[in-house]
Amino acid sequence: MSVTIVSRAQWGARPWNDNPRSSGPAHVPLSKRTEFFVHWFGGVPAHASGAALAREVERLHMDGNGWAGVGYNWVIGEDGTAYEGRGWDRQGAHCPGHNTSGLAVLIAVGKGGKKASKAALATARALYDEACDRTGRTLAQRGHRDGIATECPGPDLYAWVKAGMPAEGYTPPKGGTAPADDDRPSVARYRVTIRGLEYGYGARGDHVTEVGKALVRSGFGRHYKSGPGPEWTDADTENFSDFQVSLGFTGTTPGGNADGVPGETSLRRLLGTIPSKTTPAPAFPGRDKFGPGKSNKYIEQLGRQLVKKGFGDHYSVGPGPKWSDADRQCVEAFQRSQGWTGSDADGYPGPETWRRLFA
Repeated sequence: MSVTIVSRAQWGARPWNDNPRSSGPAHVPLSKRTEFFVHWFGGVPAHASGAALAREVERLHMDGNGWAGVGYNWVIGEDGTAYEGRGWDRQGAHCPGHNTSGLAVLIAVGKGGKKASKAALATARALYDEACDRTGRTLAQRGHRDGIATECPGPDLYAWVKAGMPAEGYTPPKGGTAPADDDRPSVARYRVTIRGLEYGYGARGDHVTEVGKALVRSGFGRHYKSGPGPEWTDADTENFSDFQVSLGFTGTTPGGNADGVPGETSLRRLLGTIPSKTTPAPAFPGRDKFGPGKSNKYIEQLGRQLVKKGFGDHYSVGPGPKWSDADRQCVEAFQRSQGWTGSDADGYPGPETWRRLFA
């Protein structure tokens, strides 16, 4: 399958608002990308199809989130058409902590139970295979929730990602777009971020040493030549892969569930807990700062954090300093995601809502 991508000029994109870097010291070249993220468009308007879909995503991202343009690399419509966002060269804005390591597609499927079309899934899979070809490696297949706590991309799309992104009527290329099996690295060399800490090849820190020590204590240190250290090496990956296999996970090639790059389940099983990078939350300003008629900087601060956490669907033009019903609805959605009901999910932030939102 050959993917035709509708360019920004063709679908009528607005000029970049501070063009995302495509060169320079902060740019991560395509050859260094290691992940491929799938997102859903949870608030697909009924009128958003064709080029109007791309323009609606652009409006939400630029006017709502304050981004430079569409935050994803591509937007895929129900008919399987792909629209250029950040494309192959620009850094995305799709998942904090993974924008430099990953590429991302947005699939236009909403929250009302409608599933992604076969055509959309086939296009997403074809883009993934081409991304593997262009980067020269097997990219880890991820859903948005693998990078940050959110319901995106929804249960159906997430199950599809975890099943290996199969697409009916589409056969992955052999020697065409995806690299041949014998050309792919045998040891996974991508990183993941779990609760603010990086794991995988090249990650550094005391938490990396602690993982290595725990592997040795558990009898999974045979690949070390000089013992675990603060920088994640292939030996850490191979030892962690052995540990994952012992837990019953399968798939030791890069991108598999036992490829040696930790997930939350295997990390917790090894350490008994999941370490987190502690960033103190801003002090709660008080309940009197929120509600009808209120206008202050804390309301905008609240809104921007809701958007960052993936709970900004009710904003039409983005968060601002004046309280609106969209603020209340977004707060309520976050509160319900914590398992709260009734008066605990009334849409008005209290100290615990604030603490969890900024954690």
